[in-house]
Amino acid sequence: MKELTNPGWIKLIGILFLVIGVLSSVLLIVESSSWRVAALLVIAVWCFCRFYYFAFYVIEHYVDPGFRFSGLWSFFGYLISKRRR
Repeated sequence: MKELTNPGWIKLIGILFLVIGVLSSVLLIVESSSWRVAALLVIAVWCFCRFYYFAFYVIEHYVDPGFRFSGLWSFFGYLISKRRR
């Protein structure tokens, strides 16, 4: 698969991710009609965002500046290889 480099397409994909995420969240909250579910959903999304930030920014800039990750599989491979050493 060819690497996506067109800024317009990259922005469109980002907007689509946002729309799908918001729509899915709204549908979950409407279906459950519970403040607890809404709060847990917000916490889960926030934690996943923080994990993603940790996996790429924190590891690359503070833990191992020489390693460049290409995705979450790369990150998990990095963790496994570090654990074996």
